[in-house]
Amino acid sequence: MKKFIITASLLLSPFATADIFRVFREDDGSTNWQWIANFSSSILILALTYTVLRLFVSRRQAHQYNNELEEIRAQLEKRVLERTATLNESNTLLTESNKALEAEISKHLTTTSQLRQSESYISEILQSMPLMLIGLNKDNQITQWNPRAEEISGLAATKVMGKDLWKCYPEITVTPNQIAEAHKKQSAVTIKYSQRGQFHFDITIYPLKDQSVTGVVLLIDDITQRVNSETMLIQRDKMSLMGEMASTMAHDINIPLREMLKSVKTARQDLTDESFDAVALGETLEDSVIRGQQAKSVIENLLDFSGSGGDAKSIASIADIIEHSIEIAEDVLSVTSGLRFQYVDVKREYADDLPDFPCYTTELQQVFLSLIRHACAALGQIDDIDHSPCIRIAVTQLYDDIWIRFQHNGESLSDEEQQYLFEPFASQDKDNDQKSMGQRLSFTHFIITEQHHGQIAVVSDNGNETIFSIQLPLK
Repeated sequence: MKKFIITASLLLSPFATADIFRVFREDDGSTNWQWIANFSSSILILALTYTVLRLFVSRRQAHQYNNELEEIRAQLEKRVLERTATLNESNTLLTESNKALEAEISKHLTTTSQLRQSESYISEILQSMPLMLIGLNKDNQITQWNPRAEEISGLAATKVMGKDLWKCYPEITVTPNQIAEAHKKQSAVTIKYSQRGQFHFDITIYPLKDQSVTGVVLLIDDITQRVNSETMLIQRDKMSLMGEMASTMAHDINIPLREMLKSVKTARQDLTDESFDAVALGETLEDSVIRGQQAKSVIENLLDFSGSGGDAKSIASIADIIEHSIEIAEDVLSVTSGLRFQYVDVKREYADDLPDFPCYTTELQQVFLSLIRHACAALGQIDDIDHSPCIRIAVTQLYDDIWIRFQHNGESLSDEEQQYLFEPFASQDKDNDQKSMGQRLSFTHFIITEQHHGQIAVVSDNGNETIFSIQLPLK
């Protein structure tokens, strides 16, 4: 359009006009208006054509621009939809997050409440503990001091919290070295502190293993009453067992004494007879002396045993102990209401190179004497002329233990007798005193299990065979 205006202006300028008119003049100087009209029409047609073309181009450009605008609008609408969807999704996520946060807050509140309840519960436990509880930090400053600690020490918790333990309570028997040992081992250390006849304490040091909290917890248990009660029970059991043994020994003494009195009465009657036989009287008196020696042997054995209670363990040979027990049995059990020991075949099976070990010699002798007495009582119940009474004693070593097998072929034990054989006064059969005495092995069980920390068991069947198995540790 701009070029068209410039062209038209040039054409219409005076010079151009002058030139154009000169072209359209006839030779006679007249103007050929027809040519001018034609020329003007042509110019006008050209201008109109140009204008139409420009309008066409403009329209196409406008249509293109409209299409581009539509695409842009569509893209904008798409973006708006996407943003709206994103916003909706964000709102949904935010709502879910709010719900999750609310649930977490509620859970946190519940957990906090439970923790408070647990803390209160634990605090109540600590406050009501019958044990003295003391908490210390890494600098041995007091962090816990329960009412029991207040009661025993006479110090209120408010006066000792945060202060050094030994400055506040110098009477405590725990030392810094013992606490350091617990820290080093990272395990509980138990200390027993007692003064005979006065007090007994169990002190346990627990190191705290949490890296955020270092220190120890002291638990001090006053066990004086319990120890005194246990001591009384032990003494009562010992007295009961000693009573059992004394009853058995009295039984062993009664038989030779009864025979000795019978012989003395016979000798006295013979002396009143003018025609008495001096040789027979001498034999009667000699028999009385033998019975008196047997009773003396029983009493000496009882005195040796009762006097060994406070002795320390000594290193001894198990074979020597058994052999000495057999020698005692030959004297003590030579006269009995059951089978006499001299009629029993004793077979020994001792392993080579048996080591000596620490033990209470006299007490173990009493164990084997009781087993021999039990065997003689059982062997005396077999009424068979073809029966050969026998006791087999086998000793061997297995790892760090001595194993003893004591076997006899006397009358078997019933299941009930086996069950209660090692109980105090397992049998109280007044009608059969000898059998009752032979079955009392509770003291034997006490010596093996309590005094020597070993084991004893019995197996008996209907084939007239009873086996006692004894395990004694070498250390």
